[in-house]
Amino acid sequence: MGIQGGGGTAVNRAELQRLAKERISDAKVLLVAHHWSAGYYLAGYAVECALKACIAKLMKSEEFPDKKFAEKCWTHNLPQLLDLAGLKADFEASLKADPDLLDNWDAVKEWTEESRYARTTKAKAENLYEAITDKKHGVLSWLKLHW
Repeated sequence: MGIQGGGGTAVNRAELQRLAKERISDAKVLLVAHHWSAGYYLAGYAVECALKACIAKLMKSEEFPDKKFAEKCWTHNLPQLLDLAGLKADFEASLKADPDLLDNWDAVKEWTEESRYARTTKAKAENLYEAITDKKHGVLSWLKLHW
């Protein structure tokens, strides 16, 4: 059982993991090319894909998904997706143990789908990218342990 992607096609966990990796790679290319707004948007989108991969991990292949739960997953709200993935308590414990991860999450949770329409500064875009990709304290590094 996968999550519906654009055009009504199902997107499974492996595809969401692949998308997360590709989008963060795309973000880096855009930042190197000084496309701050696009890089910012795709970096945040990578986290959204990673969180949805964590949600997909919860799905049982022979189990019909609960409609209310599935509808809640149709969001771009990163804190809400974290909760839907069942990771909120573990993540909060990790945040308490790792102040750098907490600082990184503070930057990441500010991302919204609407950022695709906004102009973003170099500093804000690079800060988000680093908050996501930091090897020891990055949000994506933490999510990969749970997807």
